[in-house]
Amino acid sequence: MKRYIIEREVPGMGAMSLTELCGAARASNQALAQLAPRVQWNHSYVAADKTFCIYLAEDEDAVRDHARLSGFPATKITEIPIIIDPTTANN
Repeated sequence: MKRYIIEREVPGMGAMSLTELCGAARASNQALAQLAPRVQWNHSYVAADKTFCIYLAEDEDAVRDHARLSGFPATKITEIPIIIDPTTANN
């Protein structure tokens, strides 16, 4: 599986209530259940009018299929081939 960051433009996303965010997560989970094991949702960062979602997927098509089924746009999909963090300096 490859790692992707998906930028989704969703106006007002950052102003959603916890109940609305729970509904969004449920819609995503329902789509994921239909696509398993092709795509997995790791977590998302919610900003004012966007989300940045971290997914594991077999390819970009699996990410696009999730966007179509969930109703959340995949505005930009970027593969993340390498992750570094502060401990990388110790290698």
